[in-house]
Amino acid sequence: MAISDVKEYAHLTPEEVEALGAEFDAIRRDIESSLGERDAQYIRKVIRLQRALEIGGRTVLFVSAFRPAWVAGTTMLGLAKIIENMEIAHNVMHGQWDWMNDPEIHSVAWEWDNTGPSEHWKHTHNFLHHKYTNVLGMDDDIGYGVLRVTRDQKWRPFNIGNPVYNLVLQLGFQYGFAIQHLELGKVAKGRVDREEFARKRRVVLAKIGKQVGKDYVFFPLLTGPSYVSTLTANLTANMIRNVWSNVVIFCGHFPDGAEKFTKSDVDSETPGEWYLRQMLGSANISGGPLTHFMTGNLSHQIEHHLFPDLPSNRLAEAAVRVRALCEKYDLPYTTGSLPAQYFKSWRTIVKLSLPNKYLRRTADDAPETASERMFGGNAVATINPVTGRRRGLRTARVERQSIRRGAGRPISHQ
Repeated sequence: MAISDVKEYAHLTPEEVEALGAEFDAIRRDIESSLGERDAQYIRKVIRLQRALEIGGRTVLFVSAFRPAWVAGTTMLGLAKIIENMEIAHNVMHGQWDWMNDPEIHSVAWEWDNTGPSEHWKHTHNFLHHKYTNVLGMDDDIGYGVLRVTRDQKWRPFNIGNPVYNLVLQLGFQYGFAIQHLELGKVAKGRVDREEFARKRRVVLAKIGKQVGKDYVFFPLLTGPSYVSTLTANLTANMIRNVWSNVVIFCGHFPDGAEKFTKSDVDSETPGEWYLRQMLGSANISGGPLTHFMTGNLSHQIEHHLFPDLPSNRLAEAAVRVRALCEKYDLPYTTGSLPAQYFKSWRTIVKLSLPNKYLRRTADDAPETASERMFGGNAVATINPVTGRRRGLRTARVERQSIRRGAGRPISHQ
């Protein structure tokens, strides 16, 4: 089962959870109080770079009939779309730059280069996903209504197609964003007001029409005799962006260690418990400056979920302090390289295409989600009498993994 008692699972007392929350609040206050011109220059430079890449790419595609020009133009346009969606639009729509009071870079005004309407995405993502992160039955991003990504989701014959569905979802990820807010599953069950659904559908179809017209009609026609090659270049650039976005998002939410939760206690959780759930339900991607930039700094997914409206360029700074708090409270800090995190996500998707009876682990101690029951009720933190250090969730998980691998005895917390 998914985690129902986050405090018990994390080996923290209520007092420790609130103390942890206060320390997270301090990180937020420190960064917010230091925001200034350096940060404003950063986002403006990113926007200039993105626009230069898009203009350059579309200009080169005027001669896209020549193969080298097609490759160069497609690459530039694909990069421009990634940067616009990941480092600019996603973060602007989170309100990360609202403090600048710049109408051009404000969450209310930004409409992104994507078939999903911004107003819809801000509800499904900013509100539902970030408030109810990885809470089964409340966060639609858990499998996007298509994929089975935890044993707590009941297996149905439909799930046998998990790997195929994910491939399709990758290639057309922007259309997944577009229809997510329509809640088609609820529509099929008659649980959505028809007039409201019709209104949302009109907004979605209008945005899809705008994007299709721009990328597959207007700009290709603008290049005249290069129409067909420019059209394929635009299609390829969109697919590059779609696949990359899918990879980054899945690496942040579905690798081993990104936990899932039940909805039994979420409505009564304290701010400290919310912070704790965000941290336990997210995973980071390790890498250098280029990796962080091209992921929209969602390589710092843990920090983004803790502080979703802090500017993305400051998340690396926050990460240093968040890791230190994980050390202090002996909590896991889930991170790994992009290939490793992506492999684990795919492994989960492939495994869970099968019924639970064919899987080795139970719903309590599966690598893609665990529960407090995996510790047999022994979820109380202790102090190592030799080192004087706290023994909490991270040490307990390492010890359990050591025993499972045949080491024969728990390791000590050094």
